[in-house]
Amino acid sequence: METQPNLDSRAEIRDFLSTRRARISPDQAGLPAYGGSRRVPGLRREEVAMLAGVSIDYYIRLERGNLSGVSDSVLQALARALQLDDAEREHLLHLARAAGAPARPRRRPARQPVRPPVQRILDAMADVPAFVRNGRRDMLAANVLGYALYSEIYADPARPANLARFVFLNPRARMFFPDWEGAAGDLVANLRQEAGRNPYDKALADLVGELSVQSTGFRTLWAAHNVGYHRTGLKAIHHPVVGDLQLTFEAMDLPADPGLSLVVYGAEPGSATQDALKLLSSWAASQEGAATKESATGSRRTGRQARRSTASARQASRFPCRLCDSPEPGA
Repeated sequence: METQPNLDSRAEIRDFLSTRRARISPDQAGLPAYGGSRRVPGLRREEVAMLAGVSIDYYIRLERGNLSGVSDSVLQALARALQLDDAEREHLLHLARAAGAPARPRRRPARQPVRPPVQRILDAMADVPAFVRNGRRDMLAANVLGYALYSEIYADPARPANLARFVFLNPRARMFFPDWEGAAGDLVANLRQEAGRNPYDKALADLVGELSVQSTGFRTLWAAHNVGYHRTGLKAIHHPVVGDLQLTFEAMDLPADPGLSLVVYGAEPGSATQDALKLLSSWAASQEGAATKESATGSRRTGRQARRSTASARQASRFPCRLCDSPEPGA
């Protein structure tokens, strides 16, 4: 079994603190900028130490990755000096916690099914796309409109469908997400936040390793050490059937299912996006109708072959991948 202490916590801490320090100018920190060129971008170590109220030697120790035993008051002072936002503060606390913990083997987490009551809630939201995801951005369950919205992702038969693999490894992602750079940056920040929160998740470590090997874009963004929540906002999508969508989204944690979140999309009343969602809903219903007919045909077969056919039809109704080959509206 692989054993790596705390996702190489010293390197994580060092790179996180140094990248946060590099982005703040003396002027932003309220410090005088003396003449002459500066050898480092952003603040010097001694300037951060002064702002945090610690000695330069102590700060150097922290930036070298030694957060073990550091008090909460020092961490909060460091967060203020580096002007960390809420997500970055939480990430710093996670790194400090991991630094003080004994080495543990990474473990692949047990499969976390979506409970039937949660699926019923999804299905009850018939007019908006909704899905349940975990911290690795595995898409674990959805309603019919959610599957239709993300049909490009579900076109890949691998399960669970994973948003990060789609964004960085599927060339169709750049058309699906018009602001691909923004979507990719937010996604990597989410994964980096999850890596700090759960450094012993082997599935997450494997995902990061896979994407780092196969995607230069992912490697570049991962090296920036940005973190973020992105629990609410706007999402631009170019759907292959209904065209451009400007969706609002809200992501809500499921307290009874630690690590899972319910994500719900919406549209402004009377907008073109609302009309497009109605069209998408009609399209999804037609796909379910086709799958039901296929299932009925399969039910006349016997034994195991019939059961396989029915299961495939049901999956097709939930994963409407036919729209991957559908023409654009007006084509």
